[in-house]
Amino acid sequence: MHRISCRLLFCLAALCGSLSAVAADALQVRIGYLAYQPPRGPLLSNVIPEPSDAGRRGAELAIIDSNSTGRFLKQHFELQSAELDTAQALLAAAEQQHQAGIRLFVVNAPADTLRQLSQRLPDSLLLNAGSADDRLRREQCLGNVLHTLPSRAMLADALAQFLAVRKWTRWLLVTGSSEDDLAYAAALRRAAKRFGHRIVAEKPWSFDNDQRRSAQADMPLFTQATEYDVVLVADERGDFGEYLPYNTWYPRPVAGTQGLTPTAWHKTVETFGAAQLQKRFEALAGRWMNDRDFAAWMAVRSIAAAVTRLRASEPGAIRRLALSAELPLDGFKGRKLSFRPWNGELRQPIPLVHPRALVSTSPQEGFLHPNNEMDSLGYDRPEVKCDLAGTPL
Repeated sequence: MHRISCRLLFCLAALCGSLSAVAADALQVRIGYLAYQPPRGPLLSNVIPEPSDAGRRGAELAIIDSNSTGRFLKQHFELQSAELDTAQALLAAAEQQHQAGIRLFVVNAPADTLRQLSQRLPDSLLLNAGSADDRLRREQCLGNVLHTLPSRAMLADALAQFLAVRKWTRWLLVTGSSEDDLAYAAALRRAAKRFGHRIVAEKPWSFDNDQRRSAQADMPLFTQATEYDVVLVADERGDFGEYLPYNTWYPRPVAGTQGLTPTAWHKTVETFGAAQLQKRFEALAGRWMNDRDFAAWMAVRSIAAAVTRLRASEPGAIRRLALSAELPLDGFKGRKLSFRPWNGELRQPIPLVHPRALVSTSPQEGFLHPNNEMDSLGYDRPEVKCDLAGTPL
């Protein structure tokens, strides 16, 4: 018995020694996670707040997933997070990580901050998991930035395709007054024109009254207009849009930022292995995975997939591979995902959800494209002034 115990201890010691040697010889891949989201301010409606760790938790899960396979390939992934309350503090933290040798970053920040980070870190690869700004995908592309969060144009096109299938072609468009609301409304107008819809009326919500009862009472009169099939709402902050469902002048569905919502990810997405991803995330974070979490998870997994293929972590090589057709990615959405070579945006299906159910997924059947049906969502190559694949890092 004593001999067996000694032999077992010897084997365990040898195994631990070999694992330590493997860890020492492993390719070390360090990824910076940079997060800054401006405070939302007081809201008229009692909106469920965005989790304070949205994005970071997705990146952490992706590190765990990457290391579970990476240990067999002698690869080790590490995440260094910086979540700050001002853009200036985030820029300073990014420079500190850069000085420490990090050249791969996942960024959850507004477009202006992302632009500054791109300029400050020209030799690094940044994956945008926080800004849906269309300009970053059309005329203001950043050479060292890829996008895993869908643009507003992708979201609006996904919704417009579904509404076209349902023949809900007459829209009442209700918009908020913030810059983000106006950008979302612009994406909806573009989608309406692209897929043959007609905006019968457009109404800006500019009520200064902060009484919820008044908002609910005002909605039926506010939504009086030429007869429409659906109400489209652009209220990214969640200030008034929550009061539109069941309060419209005509008994019509509500879609956009509230009601039927296009999003990168939602708890109700469960097919193609997504349920397993959801369970792993909930075990880690104690909550549901949202679009920022998925975008950050996808960003880290894209890096890991490229590192596995290249056996290296050089940012320029990762970028070149990502923009080629040689890096198909699995995002639990039923199709292989890839980055568009012209603007660095991740091609991906878009779920259409309401709070408790998945309604549909775009691109819808019948919306064809000469190269890739997912390019029917968002800005296609002829609409874009950028060509990232033709521009070196």
